[in-house]
Amino acid sequence: MEELIDVLQRPRIKDKYQIRPEDIEELVVLMEDKCKIVMIMEEITICRDKDDNRVIETAITGCAQYIVTRDDDIKRDKTVIDFLAQHGIRVATIGNFIQYLGISTKT
Repeated sequence: MEELIDVLQRPRIKDKYQIRPEDIEELVVLMEDKCKIVMIMEEITICRDKDDNRVIETAITGCAQYIVTRDDDIKRDKTVIDFLAQHGIRVATIGNFIQYLGISTKT
């Protein structure tokens, strides 16, 4: 949750998507209400980036079906992708995930 908040507050992201502090607060409240919170032991070291290892371990511990990311350390590393597949987790870009869901982005 802390990393999500940090990313959403970055000027590049905040300015591009016109994210206000109250938008972040609302998202956090929604996620706390709707999401499954899991504790991790920080035992997974499959990825070079320790923050990405936390994401991977959270997905496994929480029995996620997907990790939706733009992060090349996760989405382009065959070792990471294969490791996640062993746990029933697919790696998807936002565009791929929208296709999986069958949502049309055409207006």
